[in-house]
Amino acid sequence: MKTSFVFLTLFLVTATVSVHAMERDGVEYPDAITVNGVDLVLNGLGTREATIFSVNVYVAALYLENPSSDGYAICQSEETKRLILHFVRDVKGEDIAGAWAEGFMKNCGDDLTVYESRITTLNSWMSEMKDGERMMFTCIPGTGLEVSVKGTVMGTIEGSDFASVFLSIWLGDDPPNGGLRNGLLGLD
Repeated sequence: MKTSFVFLTLFLVTATVSVHAMERDGVEYPDAITVNGVDLVLNGLGTREATIFSVNVYVAALYLENPSSDGYAICQSEETKRLILHFVRDVKGEDIAGAWAEGFMKNCGDDLTVYESRITTLNSWMSEMKDGERMMFTCIPGTGLEVSVKGTVMGTIEGSDFASVFLSIWLGDDPPNGGLRNGLLGLD
């Protein structure tokens, strides 16, 4: 009987410890996930704010194989990574595509033409996002960027170069807002 009690206690403690989550602006994310058999840990959470009124648009989570606060190193690494955007307000598909275009222009420099056809593909997969819906972007080493919208895998955009530049929209020198970048890098 004592042995059963000990095992039950150990099970409950283990179950409690493994069910951690982080929350930001009312959106909760688990502290770890598994993607294609690779264990990833939550590096950080950040909120995308828009307009001069700092309206919350989405809460983003960045999962990495190895936590880091170095945005450049994260973008360049050949490890599995996942960025999840949980929308906290309705956003039109064309507004999302416009934000991607602006982000790529700020982070590609003179190389924008190299990415044009892949940006067009990405934008073709965008649709209106409602409060509570999610987009997921998974960087798959040696393959590219897998894009999932509202739980449906839209496809994979080839090239680690594209995945790197895409992540630099949030982690590079000119993110949509500084708090978003700092949150994803675990700096706040």
